[in-house]
Amino acid sequence: MAVKILLVDDEEEFTNSLAQRLETRGFDVHTAYNGDDALTRVRDHEVDVVILDVLMPGKSGVETLREIKQLKPITEVIMLTGQATVDTAIEGMKLGAYDYLMKPTEINDLVEKITKATARKTEHEERIRDAHINTIVKRRGW
Repeated sequence: MAVKILLVDDEEEFTNSLAQRLETRGFDVHTAYNGDDALTRVRDHEVDVVILDVLMPGKSGVETLREIKQLKPITEVIMLTGQATVDTAIEGMKLGAYDYLMKPTEINDLVEKITKATARKTEHEERIRDAHINTIVKRRGW
């Protein structure tokens, strides 16, 4: 099953180009061009990894990250940032972002981060599932 990616950036040409490059590498990619659209998508659909621009008009990437983590805490988020916003990307890391990359990013670097972020999400899901099973077993006295 393909990894489900949500790519969020207000630069539509950049977003669509990057989405195509990721799709050719086997990812299931959806796009959003602002924070509110991204939150709707995260709320309504299963997403493994969000690739999120830090600087966007309206709701910033950091605000969007904060809300994504409230909605779906184990969804991994990779922040994309320009040179001037590294401090903001670091702030995002403190709020739960998996990592950040500088724009423009090398596609191989991004794919590597997506792969690692997906592995971390899968590990979290397995731990949650195991804890749930252990709780059921204890309750039933098995």
